[in-house]
Amino acid sequence: MPRMILLGTGTGLPEADRGHTHMVWDGPGGPLLVDAGGGAYERLLRAGIDPQVLTGVIITHSHCDHINGLPGLIFSMRLGGREAPLPIYGLAPVLQLLEHTLEAMQVEYHVPADWRPLQPGDTLALDQGWQVRTAPTAHSRPGLALRFEAPGRALVYSADTEPCAAVEDLARGATTLIHEATTAAPFAGHSTPQQAGALAAAAGVARLVLVHYSPRWTMPEEAALAAVAAGGFTGSAEIGRDGQVIEI
Repeated sequence: MPRMILLGTGTGLPEADRGHTHMVWDGPGGPLLVDAGGGAYERLLRAGIDPQVLTGVIITHSHCDHINGLPGLIFSMRLGGREAPLPIYGLAPVLQLLEHTLEAMQVEYHVPADWRPLQPGDTLALDQGWQVRTAPTAHSRPGLALRFEAPGRALVYSADTEPCAAVEDLARGATTLIHEATTAAPFAGHSTPQQAGALAAAAGVARLVLVHYSPRWTMPEEAALAAVAAGGFTGSAEIGRDGQVIEI
């Protein structure tokens, strides 16, 4: 069964049990890494995914907590024997920043990066009828929200964003919405648990999983789930956890 595995679910400030938010699509056309938090190679291994067989990486935006694991990942993949290029998808400016980062770090020994620019609204074909659709986020840097879909099933990842119509439209009718919930009060570029709940309710999703969340820096878990309900969401709501498997 297709599934998304949460490799990390924390904010930009990691905690002992919450790494930087990133995840891996383990389904048709995968495994496909979504963002590359620190220790991505090790976290893939813990999740039972062989990093050497990744079909690609999608980077949602260029903030450090979503890209800082990429140099180490492609370095370790080469040490592990992979020689085939690794497709890396993202907005063109994000890919340019990553290319410059690798040059600045002098990571000369790594699998070849196959840079593949995406624009909001683009669709990436996977396999067996699955595809990834993209939409723009409302964040302090340009970003992409992602919808993994096949007929009758869909999982959406908001990436870092404040509530916006584009992400709500992308999430409409999804089986599962993985949405960020970084802040306790409204804050430009990020969402509160209540805002995530309101967007999930407006989009008519069945299940909401909060990520980019901290029980210390956002709010305690019980309060976060109460805030989701206060936003009007009556479906299944939960706090995402590192290593969690979300089946679709």
